[in-house]
Amino acid sequence: MITSTNPATGAVLAHYDEHTDAEVDCALAAAVAAQRAWAQQPIAARAAVLPAIARVLRERRGAYAHMISTEMGKPLGEARAEIEKCASTCEHYAQHGPAYLADTDVASNAGHSYVAYDPLGVVLAIMPWNYPFWQFIRFAAPVLVAGNGAILKHANNVPQCALALQQALLDGGVPAGLVTTVLVDASRVKALIDDPRIAAVTLTGSTAVGKLVAAQAGNVLKKQVLELGGSDAFIVLADADIGAAAKTAVKARFGNTGQSCISSKRFIVEDAVADAFVAAFAEHTRALVVGDPLDAATNIGPLARASLVAELDSQVQRSIAAGAILVTGGARREGPGCYYLPTILDHVTPAMAVAVEETFGPAAAVLRVKNADAAVALANATEFGLGAAIWSGDVVRARQLARRVEAGAVFINGMVASDARLPFGGIKQSGYGREPGEAGAREFTNTKTIWIGPAR
Repeated sequence: MITSTNPATGAVLAHYDEHTDAEVDCALAAAVAAQRAWAQQPIAARAAVLPAIARVLRERRGAYAHMISTEMGKPLGEARAEIEKCASTCEHYAQHGPAYLADTDVASNAGHSYVAYDPLGVVLAIMPWNYPFWQFIRFAAPVLVAGNGAILKHANNVPQCALALQQALLDGGVPAGLVTTVLVDASRVKALIDDPRIAAVTLTGSTAVGKLVAAQAGNVLKKQVLELGGSDAFIVLADADIGAAAKTAVKARFGNTGQSCISSKRFIVEDAVADAFVAAFAEHTRALVVGDPLDAATNIGPLARASLVAELDSQVQRSIAAGAILVTGGARREGPGCYYLPTILDHVTPAMAVAVEETFGPAAAVLRVKNADAAVALANATEFGLGAAIWSGDVVRARQLARRVEAGAVFINGMVASDARLPFGGIKQSGYGREPGEAGAREFTNTKTIWIGPAR
């Protein structure tokens, strides 16, 4: 049994029976048949379905946003923005997908050479709950244009979102069977990966789960894209605009109630401006409204489940016990629901829990350093390598520092964010592979060299 529960109230929203082995087998068979036919369509025809999907998403934005907010706790305004981002991503790939995937001529001394991008087949998409629509759409839009099909195994706390996604694509004109949601427990994922009808696997999730999926897929030699955990650095140098940096820091840390792989988590600040930054950061943080995610005034909703609250509180309390200074927050909110107060810890050292472990919730760690070189060294002193931000009035120097930061993306004077136009992904324990952008469009294709010699 798969259960959807409202994390703001604890109320059960719906129960679903798991799909049986026979139902999963039918879904796989249908996906393979649909994908083979879909792959024969011209790229332009495949791309043409995406604007209709965008229209469906926008028409149902209110209903889908309400679903996201009640099923995983995202504040309603952010949920609406998530649906809009999905729609705009579909439109981006409708416009640019065919060019991303067009045959590429290559100069050759003899004969004619070109590179083609052929679909791999049916891709298993193991998706997370924190951006339940966006994470799937950013994968699905380029995958569909490339001629692939997909089986969606979504996080089991968002089954309503998973089924709604399948219906949205169907109503947008995607052929029946080409994209199908399967409601199964995590223990059954290995059987899906092993099934010869699955050509490749994508996962967005924790590093621990990523290692497991990588091992399972590697054992059967299947392509994987893994977008895993992060402990992103937000570097504030002495010449930065402290007011702008502090204001953006609140969004970078507390957006989606801090439940994002690309949230800034370690705020690495030069000593000369640390007091001013912490004061401004704390002032903006204390102004955040914690409450019902369906209330338009709410900035901080519940965490997605009670276990996340307990884990975050443990990280915060262990860090305080080790010497971190509590600036604000640092406790569960009283009353029902999975709430944790937005928290800032100052004078954090690199060995403390909030600096070493990924904190998935509204808690920020401030680490003080002497200079820019120390800031970069500390930013790199982590097993993760997803994203980072650098704040400085000297953009030339910031660009030089950005090349030294070990991360898949570095944003200068801004917060790390994903964008349909740009490749995104991590290094080290944050995974490998890229989505979206041109690189993402080609991830699940066979990059095929074709050489044509003179006719004889």
